[in-house]
Amino acid sequence: MTPRLRWIEHLSPAYALSVALRRDVLRKPLGLEFTEAQLGSESNSLHLTAWEEDVLLGTLLLTPLDGGSIQMRQVAVDDAKQRLGIGRLLVAESEAEAVRRGFSRIMLHARDSAVGFYLKLGYRPVGDEFVEVGVKHQEMEKRLQGP
Repeated sequence: MTPRLRWIEHLSPAYALSVALRRDVLRKPLGLEFTEAQLGSESNSLHLTAWEEDVLLGTLLLTPLDGGSIQMRQVAVDDAKQRLGIGRLLVAESEAEAVRRGFSRIMLHARDSAVGFYLKLGYRPVGDEFVEVGVKHQEMEKRLQGP
């Protein structure tokens, strides 16, 4: 079954599920939790989710930046559903939405373990590796083509 992609609203019931998934996949393994301020700052982000019926499989955020760029953040797919193409679907839809909204570039901070995934999707490294939340990351970017 192909997952159904859906844009959701900040602070909606679906958003609460997406925060729980991101906490389980991205934060708990590092011993971290979200703060109220971090979650509150997500009100200006776009929230994309992937569903199989009423089960959340994956999520990501797009946060507009200055200069025609948008940042992809908090990409998370349920551990049991990884390597099934859900992440690729989320990224492709987020790129399409960024183009629809007039952005010309997506940038992201990829965990060291995810750099290969983004390279396969056409992202390129920018600058040197750095440490964020105690994990090696690489800034990456992709130039977007309009419709």
